[in-house]
Order: sequence, then C-alpha cells, then structure tokens
Amino acid sequence: MVTAGERIRPIQIEQEMETSYLDYAMSVIVARALPDVRDGLKPVQRRILYAMHGMGLASNRPFKKCAGIVGEVMGKYHPHGDAPIYEALVRMAQDFTMREVLVDGQGNFGSVDDDPPAAMRYTEARLAPIAQEMLADIEQDTVGFVDNYDGSLQEPSVLPARLPNLLVNGVSGIAVGMATNIPPHNLGEICDAAAFLIENPDATVEDLIELVPGPDFPTGARAFIGVEQENVLNAYRSGQGRVTLQARVDIEELRGGRHQLLITELPYQVNKASLVQRIAQLAHDRRIQGISDVRDESGREGLRVVVEVRRGIPPELVRDNLFKHTPLQSAFFMNMLALVDGQPQVLGLRHLLRLYIGHRQEVITRRSRYLLRRAQERAHIVEGLRKAISMLDEVISIIRNAPDVDAARAGLMERLELTEVQAQAILDMQLRRLAALERKRLEGEYRELRRTIRELEALLGDPAKVLAKVKEETLELKERYATPRRTEIVGGEPRERSRKELTPHQDVVVTLSARGYIKRIPYTTYKLQHRGGKGVRGMTTREDDATHEILVADTHDLLLFFTSGGRAYSLDCFEISGESSRTSRGTPLVNLVPIPEKERITAVLALPSLKLEDHLIMVTRRGVIKALGLSQIANIRRNGLNVMILRKGDELVSASLAGNADDVLIVTRKGQAIRFPVASVPMRTRNAGGVKGITLNPGDEVVAAGLTTSQDRVLVVTRAGYGKLTLIDRFRRQSRGGKGVKSFRISDRTGLIADAKIVGSTEGAELVLVSARSQVTRIGLDEVSVQGRIARGARVWQTSDKGDDLVAVACYGARNARSSKVTNGNSTTGTANTREDSGPPES
Repeated sequence: MVTAGERIRPIQIEQEMETSYLDYAMSVIVARALPDVRDGLKPVQRRILYAMHGMGLASNRPFKKCAGIVGEVMGKYHPHGDAPIYEALVRMAQDFTMREVLVDGQGNFGSVDDDPPAAMRYTEARLAPIAQEMLADIEQDTVGFVDNYDGSLQEPSVLPARLPNLLVNGVSGIAVGMATNIPPHNLGEICDAAAFLIENPDATVEDLIELVPGPDFPTGARAFIGVEQENVLNAYRSGQGRVTLQARVDIEELRGGRHQLLITELPYQVNKASLVQRIAQLAHDRRIQGISDVRDESGREGLRVVVEVRRGIPPELVRDNLFKHTPLQSAFFMNMLALVDGQPQVLGLRHLLRLYIGHRQEVITRRSRYLLRRAQERAHIVEGLRKAISMLDEVISIIRNAPDVDAARAGLMERLELTEVQAQAILDMQLRRLAALERKRLEGEYRELRRTIRELEALLGDPAKVLAKVKEETLELKERYATPRRTEIVGGEPRERSRKELTPHQDVVVTLSARGYIKRIPYTTYKLQHRGGKGVRGMTTREDDATHEILVADTHDLLLFFTSGGRAYSLDCFEISGESSRTSRGTPLVNLVPIPEKERITAVLALPSLKLEDHLIMVTRRGVIKALGLSQIANIRRNGLNVMILRKGDELVSASLAGNADDVLIVTRKGQAIRFPVASVPMRTRNAGGVKGITLNPGDEVVAAGLTTSQDRVLVVTRAGYGKLTLIDRFRRQSRGGKGVKSFRISDRTGLIADAKIVGSTEGAELVLVSARSQVTRIGLDEVSVQGRIARGARVWQTSDKGDDLVAVACYGARNARSSKVTNGNSTTGTANTREDSGPPES
C-alpha cells in the first residue's frame, strides 16, 4: 500500500525481469547447486556437517534421530524445507554414492535399486570418522564465519577440510545455465598427487596422471581410459571429458556346456533394479537372443546378478549385446565446475589440487596464528605466576592487607610490576599450586610454551614450512583412511563391435508380402508337421496383400534383392527386424532399401559370403537367361545397381548362384522344364540383356529356375498343394532355347506350378511352404515321394481356405549342412553347402 508522501516509481518490466532472474540465478549458483572448491561441499551439506558437529554427534558418540538433525539444520542454518535437507543427509550416508561416506547412518538409507530411504523419524545418524577431518580445528579460527539467514547465529563460510573432498567424493549439481559433474577418486591417489605437487610445483598434468590414473567410483566396475587417445588427459587438463564405464561381468561355465554371466560391479549411478528389468525386457522382445533367465541374487555378500545363457549360444556374444543395449556400459561426462571466490569456474586436475593446497595453507596459517596467540597469552600468565611464587611472602602480605579484591589487584600490579591479566591470574591461583611439585610443573609448562612459541613463529615465518605441514597432514590422512582402488583402469576404449558381430548365428525364415512387408522369424517358430497339414498363420496381411516370397537364411547371410526391372539391392539379414510373433506384419522393405515405386522384388538370394570368382544365373519370366560375374556387383550402392536390361513387358523372376553346378533347369507355370549346360550361358556385363533359355508355349511363363548337378533331385509343387520329387537324370539334357519336356501332370485338381526347387540329399532336410494368405507349413523332405517326371504327385499341403493357393517353397538342408538358399519367391535353391555354424533346430 502506498502511503502519503510516497511516489510510485515507474520501471520497465524487461529490466525488472532481468534483474530478478539474475538474482535468482546467482542465488542458485552460489547458495545451492555448486560446491565450493575448497571443501567440495554445497551449502546444505556444509550446514548439516556443522550442525551435527555442534550437536556432539562424533563418530564415537551414540546415534541420534535424523529428524532431530534435520530440525537443527533447518531451524538454525538452512532456510529451506526439510525434504532437501534430509535428501542431502541421506546421500552423504550412501556407500554406493560417496566414495568416502561422511555420515554414518543407521537404518534404511536407500539402495542401489533406487529404493527410497525410510522416513527421517525412523533413521539415525552421526558423523563418520573421516567427516571429522572435514571439521578438524574449526574452533581454532581456521575459517571465517558469517551470519546465518536471520542473523541470530554464525555459521562457517567453508570448512577446514583436511580431506580433499571435492575430488575424493565428487559432486553433481544443476544450476541455472550451468552444471557440474565431478567424478569420485581414490583418497590415497589424491593425497599422493597433492604431496607430489607440493614437492614439485611445476608438475604437469602428465606427471599427476601417473599418480591419479582416473576416477575411482564406489561401485567399482571398469573405466576405459585411453591415455594414448588422451581422453582422460584432456579431461584432467581442461576439466571436461568423458570416461567410459563398463560393469564387471564374469563368464561362469556350468554343467552340460551351459554358461551364465555374473554381474558383480555396476557403472556409477546405474539403477540395479531397472537394469535387471531392462535385460528381461530385451530378452522377452528377442532384441538380445540367447538369454534364458535373469535373476538378482544380491545380498549381504554384495551385488550379484545372474544372466543364464542358452545352450549353444556364445556367452561372449550375449555379454557384448548387454554392453551395447543396456547401461552395463555407460559414459560418465566430466565437467569439473566449482566456485572459486564465489565465481563458477571449470577447473583441471592440477588447478583443483593447487586450490586445495592453497586452502590448507590458509587453514594451517590461521590455526598457527591462533595457537601462537593462545600460547603467548598463556606464557604471559605463567610468567606472572612464576614471579608470584618467587616472591610468595610479599604476595601473601599484599593480598592479606588489601581491603578488597580491586585493591589487592592494584597492589600486585604496582609492587611486582605485573599486568592486570597476570595479577588476576595470581588472585585466581589455587593454594595447591604452591606445593613444590606444582611449582615444578609450572616451570615445565613455561619451557614447553616457549618452545611452542618458537616453533609457531618459525612456521609462520617460512611458507615452505607451512607447505611441509600441509604435506605431512595430507599423508597422515592417507595413512589413516585410504582404501584400495575399486574401479579397474583399462587402457584404450572398449572395442565397439559391429551389429553383425553382436548378432548370433540363427536360422530364420524370411517372408515378403506382395505389398513389400518383410520380416524374419526364428526357424524353430514353425513346428515340424506331417505331409498334407494346413500349417499355421505366418503373417497377418490385408485382403489386397499376399505372401509371395519365402526363404530360410542365417542371420549373418547377405541378402541380394532383385526387382522386376532388373535392379539389385543388398541387405544383411540381421538388418531385417526380428519379430517376436509369427503373425506380425513386419516392416516395409522400402524402409530398408529404396526400391523404385513402380518395381517389386521378384527374387531374393541369400549368400553366406560374396565369392567374387563365382557368377549369377538370372532368368526372366519370358525365358531369357543371363550370366553375370559377382565381381561386377561387389560394391552395390544403397540405391542399387542395374544387373540386367529387360525387354518391355518382361521381368526378372530368378537369380541363382552358379557354384559348381553343371546344368541349368528352368520350370514354367504349365509344367514344362528344360535342362541345359551352364557353360552354354554366355557371360554378360551389367548393362546388357540375355539370351533365350527356353521357348515358351502361348500363355506360359517361367516360375522357377535353378542350378543342378547329376546327383540332385527336382522338387515341384503346385498351387493346390501337390508335390513330388523327381531324379534330375529324368530330365534329359538339351540345347539352350528348346521347349523342354513335361515336369508335372497338370490338371484342374493340382492347379498350375507354384514353385520348384533343386535339392540334394533328403536325409534330415525340410521344406517350408507358404500360401498366399500366409499359412506356413514345415514338413520333412523325406515325406515327399519320389515319382516320375510326368506323375501328378501327392498332396503336401492342405488349403485351409478356399482360394488360398500355395505360392512358394524354401528348403532347409540336412543336419550339419544347409542349402545355399539361392531362392526367389517362386524359384530354386542350389546344391547343399557344408556350414559348421548352423544346423536344423530341434523340432
């Protein structure tokens, strides 16, 4: 309310907002969020320790309720709520947060699982032994005091801090426009570095890093510090940098060839409960494969998280995947920001140590002056007592004859030439001090005082002696409290494994719909059935969509996609998202490879490796064939390469790897098949067309092509689900370009040819059949009968819905062998190639 005589002063709102915000920002920076470089404490922490010291809560005294401590701090020193005070108190008592705890807590003070502490009325606390080193000599005028928030009391502006707390315990805080994040270090190493810097004032960061190789976190783990890459060196030089932390994960072998991972140390500030939940979720979603169980077995013996690995999965692979996808490997970003003379500064290691040493110099200097003053005052009194004892009869006479105390004091000062302080001390002297033994003790005290005074004067007169005292007390601190390093320092950076290295070898079924949705599902998802079964739903599709390609591949295989327009694209199999549900729709292929809008994928080739000396055999729907060396497509760009020039209205339908094959077999929709030598197909360049492979009858088209040897068999299946195996020698070798011979007795019941495959041995081999509506069936190849070339075959698949036709087949080789999986949506596999890292899964 404006009173009479007062005038309203107009101000600009922008100016008021700017001034108020700056005041608020500086209040947060100086009085709340950032630590003082000298004692490494924020104001609330300093006030808690000082209040506990004033309450007599030393490490050898009984505990007291935290509610009482919080009330003492809030009522006398900290003008804020009880919640932040108790939170700061709890943090100083957590051994997983502080490298050297400053508060000795009794009760529930939280856990590494981020469990909240008990209410302050239930917990108790007292100062930890090392915290008393923070407050040592505070009564000896070692630090300055300021008024508290209401001016009724005094509180220290900084603690004497014999402990280099800022570096030992670290600190994190967010102010306005700035933040600090200083990692904890090993007490012994920091003390050694401080002592070394005192002895060698010109020491460089390179010298200090020999004594302080890196942070030492209370939770242990491993710190990757690449000195050769100057990671931590730059951080300690500039005050900013990054340290990579990695949990300690040991591999333990169990009976039966199984393994488990034991996690015994975590990176700093990682929540264990959230970590375990994250691992379980990744295993459930199959983003990390090979985990059968995860358990938290932590107890009084320490941290212990067990991750069980499935049999046959390399435990190193699971471990590396955990490092990549969970906080088991994380980075600590160092930003060593602290208040220097009330101003925030980013400081390097050497500067921090120099400021700590400077603070200790000032503390010892002030303490020495205080002790010198007290010693001189006591020596002055003792001198008067000695004089009084030497003239005892006269002193007694003066006191006896004096009418009052003031007259006695004046008489002593005049007759014995004493000061008022000395005269008062004589009057206060007890009669027992007149005994001979007491007189002797007085003489000894005087000699000791004179020696102390000389030592303190010498100390104060020589800065080198003050530094020597700092070094002595620092090394004493190390001797009493230093503990072994917990964090293992590892040179270099953890090797970043590629996604391919982190993906285990696994046989998967890759399906592609007509609208371009692609996915991969573990082969074991589809159970082995008998011939003639209906199968199970393999993908949820729209009514205008249909599955038209399927193949079995290894997750490490390279997939080559061929479009209807004769263009090729490459993609690693593991880049296709693995689905946890067999009915899921998958991912649009255009998100992975930029297929032109007017083209579609008509052939897919899965290669364990790209052998440049080999070549491809490609066949179009109109029977044109072409051979192309793999060396010409070794470096496929992301936007693809043209591999074949097609005539108008034609499209590529098959791509096969030649390998050691002798002949080419082409099969048409109406059951015609031609076999001719691979050598008769001329090699062409990428930007060339092909030659005639088969002469088609009117209305017919090529649906499949493959490469064969004289020992192979031909599998032919129709759209209605009929199929058979035929020996390859039943197809006579012809010249390229002929009409071929019958390969199947086509009828209305069997339907037209859907697909054909070249297979080797049937022992242990399996087929995966897929219909247009994504019904997937897995059967043993030995259940398919061997029949003549023009036989009708037997039912291998039963339609579950009218109008649902069989569209494609994929083959899975015998145990310890896999087909080369040269396939397309309506086409072939090549001959079997041995591969030790894969085999058919358990049914």
